[in-house]
Amino acid sequence: MSFKASSLLSGEVDNLRKRSVAESTENCCDPEHHLRFTRLQTQPERLCVGPHHPDLSTLATPSPDGSVHHFCQFTPKCLLAISRGAHGNSPPRQGEEGWHDGTSRTTIRVDNEVEAHREANNYKFGFRKWKGNVTEKPIEDRSDIDKELHTDLSIVKHIAPVVTVGNIVYVFLFGWWISLIYLLICPVMFITILGAPYGKVCLKLAWYVIWPFGKSVQRACHLVNISAVKPTNCEIIPQEHEDKDLVGDKDCAPLLVSSPLPIEIPVPLPLPKKTSKHWCRFSTFLWLLLGYPVLAVVHSLACVLSWLPVFSIPVAKMNSRILTTVLLMAPEDIEIHALDKTDVCETRVVLYCYQAFNLYYYKYTVQGINIFALNLLPLVFMTLIVGYTDREHKYFSAETMFTIAITSIIPLSYYIGMGIACISAQSNFAVGAVVNATFGSITEMTFYITALLRGHRAGTKCYEEIVKSALAGTLFGCILFIPGICMTIGGIKHSEQRFNSRSAGVSSALLFVSIGGVFAPTLFSKTFGNLVCESCSNTPGNATVPFICKDCHYDTTTADPHLILSHIEPLVYTISVLLPASYLIGLIFTLKTHAHIYDIHVSDGHGGQPHGHHVVHWSRWRALAVLIVATVLMATCADLCTVNIEPILSHSSISQYFIGVTVLAMVPELPEIVNGIQFALQNNISLSLEVGSCIAVQVCMIQIPLLVLFNAFYDVGFALVFSDIHLWASIFSVILVNYIFMDGKCDYFQGTALVVVYFIVLAVYFFAPSPRSC
Repeated sequence: MSFKASSLLSGEVDNLRKRSVAESTENCCDPEHHLRFTRLQTQPERLCVGPHHPDLSTLATPSPDGSVHHFCQFTPKCLLAISRGAHGNSPPRQGEEGWHDGTSRTTIRVDNEVEAHREANNYKFGFRKWKGNVTEKPIEDRSDIDKELHTDLSIVKHIAPVVTVGNIVYVFLFGWWISLIYLLICPVMFITILGAPYGKVCLKLAWYVIWPFGKSVQRACHLVNISAVKPTNCEIIPQEHEDKDLVGDKDCAPLLVSSPLPIEIPVPLPLPKKTSKHWCRFSTFLWLLLGYPVLAVVHSLACVLSWLPVFSIPVAKMNSRILTTVLLMAPEDIEIHALDKTDVCETRVVLYCYQAFNLYYYKYTVQGINIFALNLLPLVFMTLIVGYTDREHKYFSAETMFTIAITSIIPLSYYIGMGIACISAQSNFAVGAVVNATFGSITEMTFYITALLRGHRAGTKCYEEIVKSALAGTLFGCILFIPGICMTIGGIKHSEQRFNSRSAGVSSALLFVSIGGVFAPTLFSKTFGNLVCESCSNTPGNATVPFICKDCHYDTTTADPHLILSHIEPLVYTISVLLPASYLIGLIFTLKTHAHIYDIHVSDGHGGQPHGHHVVHWSRWRALAVLIVATVLMATCADLCTVNIEPILSHSSISQYFIGVTVLAMVPELPEIVNGIQFALQNNISLSLEVGSCIAVQVCMIQIPLLVLFNAFYDVGFALVFSDIHLWASIFSVILVNYIFMDGKCDYFQGTALVVVYFIVLAVYFFAPSPRSC
């Protein structure tokens, strides 16, 4: 919303200008909803305030005057109330004027109460951030892009241009060889004489599959007169301009009438109640014996090859439709027509495809599961089968097995995240907190524990160093790379993004506490440990030349054993208790005593939460079963990683430090990185920043104490003492991020700076010598 500057108090104008950014009217309000409801409508992370901003029901309509000042404030996170009233506005609080100046309520629209809980959990401290929905949205309520992605190719909605680059590529990748198979089967069916009708079908489909775009496969039928009225999103056309608009807008023209009119729409004949007679013909048996099996293999292969790249899924849908429907129809019922712009829209046919590739298919979901996670799931089972049957590496090398095993962790991380989100969204806060604390770090913990066990059995400390490298890499990767890449991509789209500096300050303070606690034993060892050097030499006969020592480090193992037992171990255990306690204090601070810092308002955009039926993708029990199965699979994949990483550690010229801080640290976090980028693209940079901070805090305050606890019960030799490179890289990262977060705003330049610093740190690790134990 926008307000005239004259209506604002002078003091309030100054305060708003300090904390606001000028935005256009269309970025601050939804004109369509404003005409229907006189209340605030905002995009996520954006709220426009006026002279009486606590009372949002009195807002005026935007002024078209160009001199009007627009004030918008941005806040990050946490839920105080879920709207159920007509306007969803809570009364102003007494004695919190300063809070209203520093933060403002943000309204986020949701579809139902389950999605409201999911959204609220995203803004809770310590909860995993989940971008996707956990309930199924009705197809009629989805965007046009989403509707097009999930179409079954049986409705002609509009006539689109068919001569595109993607369609031409289809001819070279799929069209020519599928058409060739039809041409080869065609004479076979003619030779049988009785199968001649199917030979004609093969000839028709040969010309169809080589260029199917803009053509429709229909059942042999005739035009019938029907009276139909279908509600659309278009305005009613005045009667005097009806003929003109019917020609101009093919998508909606036959339906844009004020009363039912007889319209001729080609529709398929109703399905017969009895089984079609063509199944009793001898020619059909010849077709099912000679022609259909070969084409089933061809179309199945084409379907798989076009499904896996994701963006060519329309080709997969077309091949599936041909295989399961067209090839099983009676030959005399199959008709192929080329459509043009004069054809009526919303025509139901057997098959119609106008594109081979669609870049938006990265959004495609099946039962709420993203298409990439679904396509990678078979890789998990292939990894397990090959990994445990080819232990001698006769067919796949150790490096190849390690690569596919670490890649298999990506979809499993996605399923674990979705399972956590589904359970949390359908449960109370206590259950959600337990699930997040239990399964939130299961991906990393599974790998760390299996690696430590493998190193303990092999009697080498190299695996322990790899685990420490992965811990440090996760820390500064989540502190530098995740916020940096989100700032960069979000800043390119939205120029400048704002977030609540107070909430970011809480996360920064916890990061300082975490880093200080984790590396306290390391600093202790430097203070009281012995300086050990591998080799020292000087020039004989020249006492003025100092000794030259190589590979010097502080070693507590050669120090006084009493020092280790009586000081270092108790220090580690003390820190392992204090860090989770700090995490608990952070929960109480952000969710109870100071929840107003994160004030956010969740509503459905229609004045209250709908109580209608909603379909949850995964029930709580199904989500729990997925979590358990994914955890077991994660353990097996992590075991295969540690088994096959040994040749890489032994023969690779790259530092083992670099392997730990890159592949082992960041590959399991890829789903979180994708979520953070999606939040940033929606101008919700606050959640993007919280994605990285949440992971880093969990590493220090949950994962490391759990490793110490595991080592206390089953001694695998894990000592909470890190190398110098881990110490200084992590400390420098926290200091830099706190400097970036001070002003509460970011852009792509600051994001690029963080990403560049992250790659500089990686370069240091790349050229660093390998750990002594490796």
